[in-house]
Amino acid sequence: MDLLNSSRLPTNQSDFSSTFTLHVLPPLYLLICVVGAALNGGAAWIFFRVPSDSGLVVYLKNMVVADLLMLATFPFRLATQLGVGGWRLHVVICRYTAVLFYSSMYVGILFMGFISLERYVKIVRHTSTCCTGRSRLCGVSLLHHLQNVGFARVLAIFTWSFLLLCVLPNVVLTSMPADEQNARQCMQLKTPLGVQWHRVSTLFNIGLFWVTLLVLAYCYTSIACRVYQSYRRVRRDNCDVCRKSQRSIFSILAVFFVCFVPYHVCRVPYTLSQMPASGFSWNSRFVLFQLKETTLFMSALNVCLDPVIYFLMCRTFRESLLRKLSGRQRRTSLTTGQSLTHI
Repeated sequence: MDLLNSSRLPTNQSDFSSTFTLHVLPPLYLLICVVGAALNGGAAWIFFRVPSDSGLVVYLKNMVVADLLMLATFPFRLATQLGVGGWRLHVVICRYTAVLFYSSMYVGILFMGFISLERYVKIVRHTSTCCTGRSRLCGVSLLHHLQNVGFARVLAIFTWSFLLLCVLPNVVLTSMPADEQNARQCMQLKTPLGVQWHRVSTLFNIGLFWVTLLVLAYCYTSIACRVYQSYRRVRRDNCDVCRKSQRSIFSILAVFFVCFVPYHVCRVPYTLSQMPASGFSWNSRFVLFQLKETTLFMSALNVCLDPVIYFLMCRTFRESLLRKLSGRQRRTSLTTGQSLTHI
């Protein structure tokens, strides 16, 4: 419990700082910022050199963009945790970078849902007979469009536009006059309409997350069953395929559960505790704040784990990466051989 003990006496009832938030989280955020920038920079360098020849590649490229945007917000968070920038930097975070962080996170969550549906269609429904006549508009036929590159691009544009329009009022309505007393509490910078919009948008995003979780659970359960059936039919030939499919299935499920589920479990009570006249005691709000910061860090850890998904799920990405690494090793060995020859 020492990490949850306040490192200094609070100057007001809104100060929920602790040893954990002041001294443990900053180096952790710095670590994932450096590692995530290296991994996602490399992923972007590889992905945007290969053609978008499938819907899966389009969705994965948009996940890379979402991760890079999320990474761009980490230096601001680090600066405030280290006490750099003063209260004005807190205002910038409340109005802009926090909105960008959450927008990027939910865009990434939605694209994980699209990927699961695309994999479901490709693996489970690829042998399904096409619908005829008016029944062609059935749900399964519509899901097949997820594999189409043009449809995937339109869906990506719609997803980004829709979520940005939903969160834009959080920027516009965080417009109350700021000073050193209220800058550290984002809710105090919101207008009354902004407070209500924040609550509604929070509940909407949480609902979006749980719907996506159900989609992932259904799709990957169906995929696992289909892979297991194939493995039983041709046990020896499908052994390697079964293991590869299981790795790709459990990688995205593991990332989703580890990074996002804990945060969304505690976000509802934390958001309610922020509301005016919420009735929560100071101790309850303090504990909820610590839980929120801990689980939010787990969500941020997503930027370091997503490249594992790219490697396991996308053959184009994996082959390009291995080709780059083998080419670099070949050049290194040639250089070493030339040096030894000269010696």
